Amino acid sequence: MEITSESRRSSRLGRTRRTAALLTAALVAAAGLAFAAPATAATPWVTVQDDGYLRISVPGAAVEEAVGPVSQVVVEGNFGPSHNWAQIGLQRSGANWTATYGPFEPGLYYYQVTGDDSKVLKDASNPTSVASEPEWSTFFIPGESAALLADAPEDAGTIETLTYTSSVENEEREALVWVPPTYTPKGKKLPVLYLQHGGGQSYRDWVEVGRAEQILDNLWLSGQLEDMLVVMGNGNVSDFSAELMDNIVPAVEGAYNVSPSRNKRALAGLSMGGGQTFEVFSELPGEFTAIGTFGAGRFGELDDMPVQKMNDKTDLFRVYVGNATDAAHNDVYDSFQKFDELGLEYQFDGVNPDAGHNWNAWQENLIDFAPRLFTGEASDPAMSEGHTALTERFETPASGTTPTPWISDDGFVTFETTTDFADAEYVSVWANIAPGGSWLRVEMNKVGDRWQTTIGPLDPWFYHYRLIVDRQPVKDASNPTSVTSEPMWSTFLVEGEESRLLTDVPEGQGGGLDVMTYQSTVAGQERSAYVWTPPGYDADRAEPYPLFVLNHGGGQSWTDWVEVGRARQILDNLALDGSIEPMVVVMPNGNVNDYPKELLENVVPTTEQNYNVSSDPHERALAGLSAGGARTLSVMKSQPDQFASIGVFSAGFGSGDGVDVEAINANTDMIRFYIGDITDFVYQGMMTSLATMDSIGLEYEFDGVTPGPHGWDVWQKNLIDFAPRLFQE
Repeated sequence: MEITSESRRSSRLGRTRRTAALLTAALVAAAGLAFAAPATAATPWVTVQDDGYLRISVPGAAVEEAVGPVSQVVVEGNFGPSHNWAQIGLQRSGANWTATYGPFEPGLYYYQVTGDDSKVLKDASNPTSVASEPEWSTFFIPGESAALLADAPEDAGTIETLTYTSSVENEEREALVWVPPTYTPKGKKLPVLYLQHGGGQSYRDWVEVGRAEQILDNLWLSGQLEDMLVVMGNGNVSDFSAELMDNIVPAVEGAYNVSPSRNKRALAGLSMGGGQTFEVFSELPGEFTAIGTFGAGRFGELDDMPVQKMNDKTDLFRVYVGNATDAAHNDVYDSFQKFDELGLEYQFDGVNPDAGHNWNAWQENLIDFAPRLFTGEASDPAMSEGHTALTERFETPASGTTPTPWISDDGFVTFETTTDFADAEYVSVWANIAPGGSWLRVEMNKVGDRWQTTIGPLDPWFYHYRLIVDRQPVKDASNPTSVTSEPMWSTFLVEGEESRLLTDVPEGQGGGLDVMTYQSTVAGQERSAYVWTPPGYDADRAEPYPLFVLNHGGGQSWTDWVEVGRARQILDNLALDGSIEPMVVVMPNGNVNDYPKELLENVVPTTEQNYNVSSDPHERALAGLSAGGARTLSVMKSQPDQFASIGVFSAGFGSGDGVDVEAINANTDMIRFYIGDITDFVYQGMMTSLATMDSIGLEYEFDGVTPGPHGWDVWQKNLIDFAPRLFQE
């Protein structure tokens, strides 16, 4: 056997305990150091910005050189809800494929670049690698919640390579070994944790993706980890029990000064490795004093287990599992029923609500499990903070029996296609499920003659999506909702306190919603507008109602604020809460070449003929999103005495040349601007607008960014903030 060191071993032999302050130092050291591009790559393809935003720019030439011409490119990795695999779609911009996404939570991310669903390439600008997944690269986003995953602030343990002979596979193999700073070849013999990888992975994965080195270093430095060796062996064998006991353990005990006592050995593994761990536990009870299974639930035939020996000879058996998206979730539940029936003693860390069957979950499992080992004290059986009991299987309705998507009480959303795509090669669902409401694609799986996937948990909010079938957008025919301006879109609502204002009010308690038709002299045709009237609207009221005109964006229609903007629900709920003044809200068709004329000569006069609205400019408001925000500003600039309240959602002010600032300031009560974060393509223009408006002396309000992209999540929040500000004395 042979031992090689992959990093300099610390010369410090005395054990020095460190405080949690060292972890803070790690964050400072790691800040901004997601990865460095190699000298041969001038520009990184993926750059981590402040606060976890990603700037992605993949050279089109690099893609074509690697996989040939493609019609679409995605960056796919653990970006989805519960950190599951999802795709960031890129747009062609000049010579590159680009996107800006985020903010993503602190942690390690792994990803690949894929063209046309199946042509995979590695990010050539990123020097990181994953042996078991040659196309993967990784980057790290620092932050307090990922402190234990950051590089340690000072030298701690080292990773060494142990070479040994496998009698099971008749070949020379390798394992990685984490060695603590206090290790010496003589003297106190250290205990050992044997830590196994999952199916399709390699012995290197715990270091290259699992951040085991950083986790162990930081735990040790903060005094949470006993002196021990951690051995990450190769579990890709036909008989793991024999490989472990006949080859790996003897090799470790022959090469290192470690205890041969069974009470000084622990064994844990993830997914397949967790199943192998349980196999050893049940076949050879007592060989390891502590057992941990991470995201594993298929434990084989349980009836013949030597339960009494397993209980008597093992100090700790602790089980970990992710949420409903974890492939092991139901298996673990089923196993617990059998464990309880047979009397097998175990601890359960609870369901991790924030992670599925992925490295984010397994990193947390290692962080919880390793500090419990070799302490001489009984392990605390309590679940990790925020984890929940596993009380039932996660079951979706029988295929084809309900409209989709199907939404569980805790926010897991299951999409299912009709049978129309039984012969498709690749199907995904593309929805506003990324941070802030950006779009992410999630691959669907073939189930019989349908395609299906479950994602979540999603935060309570309103969502829109479309299916992508062999790179073509398709409407979900199982979902009866529709969006006129986007025929392929469908929508759904995840209910909860955060989405309360987007939820239908009880029947009969909300305002009215009419379709008003008017003749457009600008467009030369009859057109339509939605008109919302407040609860209890009185057409004969002596005091006319204030008027609020709300505009859609470019490429949209007069129906969008109702069909996808949830304006009706927002206004209904705000009215019932008493948060807004009773007003009439008109949502017209803004797709004209002279919007000020259309508004003032067609929309407003027709509204005045049909509704009891005020003609006082101080009782009139105008707002719009994106191009509708630009139209709003065009009215304000050309007719500053018509609307005293102005709202601009995701649109810049433009040039200040020729603007009658004095007239605007004198005639307006409020000009309020809104913008998304850096994922909103108008963001930079809006930041420039602030300087322009300041330089010309325009009086306006701007309360910072609304987190999210150039999309409906942001605009819904803008309306929720803007409407209650109107017509207040």
